[in-house]
Amino acid sequence: MASKSTVDMIETSTKVHFSGFHQTDGLDSTRSDQMATAEDEDEHGQPFVIGVAGGAASGKTTVCDLIMQQLHDQRAVVVNQDSFYHNVNEEELARVHDYNFDHPDAFDTEQLLCSMDKLRKGQAVDIPNYDFKSYKNNVFPPRRVNPSDVIILEGILIFHDPRVRDLMNMKIFVDADADVRLARRIKRDTVEKARDIATVLDQYSKFVKPAFEDFILPTKKYADIIIPRGGDNHVAIDLIVQHIHTKLGQHDLCKIYPNLYVIQSTFQIRGMHTLIRDSKTTKHDFIFYSDRLIRLVVEHGLGHLPFAEKQVVTPTGSVYSGVDFCKRLCGVSVIRSGESMENALRACCKGIKIGKILIHREGDNGQQLIYEKLPSDISERHVLLLDPILGTGNSAVQAIRLLISKGVPETNIIFLNLISAPQGVNVVCKRFPRIKIVTSEIELGLNDEFRVVPGMGEFGDRYFGTDDE
Repeated sequence: MASKSTVDMIETSTKVHFSGFHQTDGLDSTRSDQMATAEDEDEHGQPFVIGVAGGAASGKTTVCDLIMQQLHDQRAVVVNQDSFYHNVNEEELARVHDYNFDHPDAFDTEQLLCSMDKLRKGQAVDIPNYDFKSYKNNVFPPRRVNPSDVIILEGILIFHDPRVRDLMNMKIFVDADADVRLARRIKRDTVEKARDIATVLDQYSKFVKPAFEDFILPTKKYADIIIPRGGDNHVAIDLIVQHIHTKLGQHDLCKIYPNLYVIQSTFQIRGMHTLIRDSKTTKHDFIFYSDRLIRLVVEHGLGHLPFAEKQVVTPTGSVYSGVDFCKRLCGVSVIRSGESMENALRACCKGIKIGKILIHREGDNGQQLIYEKLPSDISERHVLLLDPILGTGNSAVQAIRLLISKGVPETNIIFLNLISAPQGVNVVCKRFPRIKIVTSEIELGLNDEFRVVPGMGEFGDRYFGTDDE
């Protein structure tokens, strides 16, 4: 294991368990089935679900808070298992000190599963707000939780039910010494729940400690990652967040096609996409935010061009070791939507040559009529092919075929677009595995009319103001 980095150990967490500092040998017998299920769900835009388990007062909440703080550029939400306690009836309330809140039967797992099912389908849910004084979940208004990119499920027995475990893409067990957990529990229950120390100790010895040994500790074997010292283990938390960012930024298609590059999403990028996809957005705003996104795509695409190392002398007389831009470069826009990307390319590459390709489908027989005006020396250049929407991939295939027929090596073509349908990505990448595709978002797919969904409508009409309205 000495040859593997800590990050590599996290990446192989489907085979071994990673604690941040040590590994355990146990394996979840259904792990392969779970991972297959998780991969299938990723294809449908499912959120990344993280389970955080551990004994009471082990530091689970602190770990969740620290993860949430570092996921500031992603939509993330914490769902607490404590919210799903059963209501205590009158008979149980009379003997509440004998009620075991650390037993699996104390939780309404069916309601938890129902809430998670809705969140994973993109629906908002109302999570109960459990009152630990009246032991009811209807005293306070429920908490509205919106669909998110990341859902953190936190609770002492969150790994106990296999149906809940199956929802998780990552399982974390927060480990803490028993004495530390007891000290934290005494402080928490006496301050937050106004209980006396004798009651806390009695409950601990009667329910908490046995439940930990009987129900919680045995679920540790299901964990992918074990964090000793809880929230104090900043190294482990940083690596977990890094792993989450990697998974969120890597669309499922990127795992299949290494020549597909999707710009990492941020609130800024998501916000701009929201505006240009909104049918009520004005033409002025549509152009403005489309141009911003196109500029990001162009800059990202330029980063895939070859470079040469270069040293320069700064005004201070120091030597700076940098790189020199690729000189033999041109753009080719697919008329007419692709012309909307030309300004961004010119802003990034002063004086760049830009060619044109017009692809038109005639009738129902699928024949393509192609007009082209390209630089005479295009075979000696790297080509940035511009088209904001990759739908079926048919037009892209025709354009790339034309470039290759003009002598452009497949490896010299970078296809830039704003949004891509999986069907189009499959067609282009399978036909031309050596070109690069750079996009800002992967769509759900195509509808019956072969339009990209959710999409943004007819891009050229909206950008150039020639739509019906």
